[in-house]
Amino acid sequence: MESQMMDFPLTLSHLFDRAGRYFAKTELVSRRPDKSIHRTTWGDFHVRAQKLANALQRLGVKRGDRVATLGWNHSRHLETYFGIPLMGGVLHTLNPRLSGQDLAYIMNHAEDAVLLVDDVLLPVWERFKHEVHPKHVVVWSNGAAVPAGMLDYEQLIEGELGSFTPVTLDEKEPAGICYTSGTTGRPKGVVYSHRSMVLHAMSAALPDSLGLSQTSVVLPVVPMFHVNAWGLPFTCAMVGAKVVFPGPHLDALSVLQLMEEEKVTCAAGVPTVWIAILDALDKEPKRWNVSSVKQMVVGGSAAPQAMIEGFQKRHGLAVLHAWGMTEMSPIGTVSRLKAGMQGLPDSEQFRRRAMQGVAVPLVEVRAVSEAGEVPWDGKSMGELHVRGPFIAKSYFGNAAEADKFTMDGWFRTGDVVTIDSEGFVRITDRSKDLIKSGGEWISSVDLENALMGHPAVKEAAVVAVAHPKWDERPVACVVLRDGAKATDEELREYLSPLFAKFQMPDAFVFMQTIPRTAAGKFLKTALREQLKDFKLQT
Repeated sequence: MESQMMDFPLTLSHLFDRAGRYFAKTELVSRRPDKSIHRTTWGDFHVRAQKLANALQRLGVKRGDRVATLGWNHSRHLETYFGIPLMGGVLHTLNPRLSGQDLAYIMNHAEDAVLLVDDVLLPVWERFKHEVHPKHVVVWSNGAAVPAGMLDYEQLIEGELGSFTPVTLDEKEPAGICYTSGTTGRPKGVVYSHRSMVLHAMSAALPDSLGLSQTSVVLPVVPMFHVNAWGLPFTCAMVGAKVVFPGPHLDALSVLQLMEEEKVTCAAGVPTVWIAILDALDKEPKRWNVSSVKQMVVGGSAAPQAMIEGFQKRHGLAVLHAWGMTEMSPIGTVSRLKAGMQGLPDSEQFRRRAMQGVAVPLVEVRAVSEAGEVPWDGKSMGELHVRGPFIAKSYFGNAAEADKFTMDGWFRTGDVVTIDSEGFVRITDRSKDLIKSGGEWISSVDLENALMGHPAVKEAAVVAVAHPKWDERPVACVVLRDGAKATDEELREYLSPLFAKFQMPDAFVFMQTIPRTAAGKFLKTALREQLKDFKLQT
């Protein structure tokens, strides 16, 4: 017996046409580098993206060619998200915060044929342009003259037809490629198919995932070069949401201004963004009217429970904790309370909301130790494995990393977790960041989240330092809030009710800033290097 269903390909063209046909009047708002506001619509975007597709064909871009972007969040960048895959190309977003060496490696590894770059990021391009050889460089100009030898984006698409006949695409063809941040070795490429992107958009939009719809006003603070802004551009196109792009202005006051003026309902960013915004709200609680905001999605690294509580209790704002990876397109879990959990004590509700949460539809999870798969009891720890239709099965041109993928079809995330009976995943650490002291495992994440609950602490990162007796011991690197003071003894006393004696940091190192990766996460490799000669008492 055979099914009677149509063989209908899942390609991005369906999301693209849906946005243009049904939501043509819905706004797309972009903040320019000079902080002026540019407004367009999904309807205008639909025409311009097709012009781009025609222009790329004229430049000689062929099916399967990679087209790179080096840009901030704005509607013209969004045009590449569909214009490139529409004509069979592969969208490749580059992170301007990476070193010139890494950017050159990534562009050469991907063999990018064309680069589109913001004029304000041309200094970044200058750092590595002599090491790469795209056929064309196209500049998103904001009024300044485009350098000789480069193409002006507006002039490039100006004379093109506003309609494009899409090539017949197979849903399994590549549509985009992103590279990991490269904190352990060289950045690794992950190639997304049309099918995987469509399914990810559908899963992300669901009520118990990000819960987006045509009534949403979405502010992606997460840059478009971070795993395609967590897939939000594709999801927003599918549901027809209004999108507010912050451009290069990601500071707390700029973000709060956009939230208020554009009546944002959903914003998304990494914890460091929300920590800064919470500080700003705490300092001037009556300055901003952000009552329109229904949820602030936080991901990229673990969100401190104290931050989630602070937003809710002091400002009535809900933080939605999500987790994912470049290899997962990226959303894997979302921490929403289940039906019936609203009656739990506040402390238990916040504890669960600070977890990574339950797997989104189409993602399966398991935790595996050396002895095999661990029970879902909330205590047993194992490495988190995931699988699903928008999760990578291998890396692009990188056979050396094959051990990240199991023989039975799972991706090994490198995160050490527990999973409780309700299916809530809680990351205890990255496998490389777990601290083993005298044969006992200590979670740096638990210590960091607890420390950031102290009123004087703005940021905290905990790393292992060599110890002559216990092999290694935890040391806490702490950034205090402006004007705040705290001593080792005060912080140790604050932690003592929460942790066993062997789990307590042996020392506290006070810093002005904690080094970060290009994705805004704490760069613990740099901290470990800084503390390699740090002497602990026996």
